[in-house]
Amino acid sequence: MSRSERLLSLLQVLRRHRRPVSGQFLAHEIGVSIRTLYRDIASLQAQGAAIEGEPGVGYVMEPGFMLPPLMFGSDELDALVLGMRWVADRGDRNLANGALNTLAKIAAVLPPDLRRELQESALLVGAGQKTANHLITPDLLRVAIRNERKLQITYGDASGAVSQRVVWPFALVYFDQSRVLMCWCELRSDFRNFRTDRITQAELLELHYPKRRQALLKEWRRSEHIAGRSILPETDSTSG
Repeated sequence: MSRSERLLSLLQVLRRHRRPVSGQFLAHEIGVSIRTLYRDIASLQAQGAAIEGEPGVGYVMEPGFMLPPLMFGSDELDALVLGMRWVADRGDRNLANGALNTLAKIAAVLPPDLRRELQESALLVGAGQKTANHLITPDLLRVAIRNERKLQITYGDASGAVSQRVVWPFALVYFDQSRVLMCWCELRSDFRNFRTDRITQAELLELHYPKRRQALLKEWRRSEHIAGRSILPETDSTSG
């Protein structure tokens, strides 16, 4: 375990306890000597960590403290790099740029050893088919979801039938080769999922829908559980 990972582990142990914890307990949890533990505590305090206490009394950290340069362990960095690389390769232009900018910002605040680990990560995204062409920019759909606004859409289903819908979009699901907009549909008075490459027109309405998107997502999950479905199917469910 590198020193940076050890300090991160120490922060995580302290974060789990609201009352002072003895140095011996912390040293045992991290797997270091009591002398090394005291040096690590002093190092974190010197970097601004809000850790109070002293030997023989115990140590406690103020709630909510997070030390940015030590936010990630190796597994977390691997997950972050792989996820951002997937988005950069499979996402639309704005999401791809956002993923690359995120990696650059994180690399800028990491200590040298973790920065090198991030930049030299061997986790790569393999070649794959891109998502289908879309007439509607995903930015519009994300804005509608983020701001809990109604959308008026024109949609063509798998059989070619075209319909006009006013929907309450609450999630956008990314599959390898398609995207699905999850909504409450006013026309059907029920949940419906729309393949975004089949949305030919979309207008962001001024009206906010009457529920919070998290409440809609919970209701959708409940309905999926009752119906015995555990994942969203790749095909749309707008028929009927």
